[in-house]
Amino acid sequence: MPINDCPFTLCAGGVYRPILPIRIVNPHTGLTHSTFGLIDTGADECAIPAAIAPILGHDLQSGETKTVNTGNGQTLAYAHTTSFEVYHPETVKLLYTLPDTPIDFMPNLNVVLLGVRSFLSRFNLNINYPKRIFSITYPTDKT
Repeated sequence: MPINDCPFTLCAGGVYRPILPIRIVNPHTGLTHSTFGLIDTGADECAIPAAIAPILGHDLQSGETKTVNTGNGQTLAYAHTTSFEVYHPETVKLLYTLPDTPIDFMPNLNVVLLGVRSFLSRFNLNINYPKRIFSITYPTDKT
């Protein structure tokens, strides 16, 4: 990484959000899907819309099934081993690869969520909402 003072992206409804370009990879099939991920400090884990599972060659319901709590209540999630490639929002340079990790695929989810445990916990994140910019850097102290 680092990403310094990156502008938020204007989304539907006139809302500005911290978004990163990503490529999702199924390490078993080599199939990929390029999209955007929302930096979500309220999400414990990363999550992917269920509609992306077949694009990657995953059989959605064959994944490890679990019940997860969301802002909209409880829902089922299906975990599949997946890799994320994170790109710089302005230069589109590959910055970081999240190696093969079980990631939840969730019905009724419309955007990839970049959550805390499997992604954000690895970095320092600074969000300046008044200026609509964000920065992500590697921690200098790994304690």
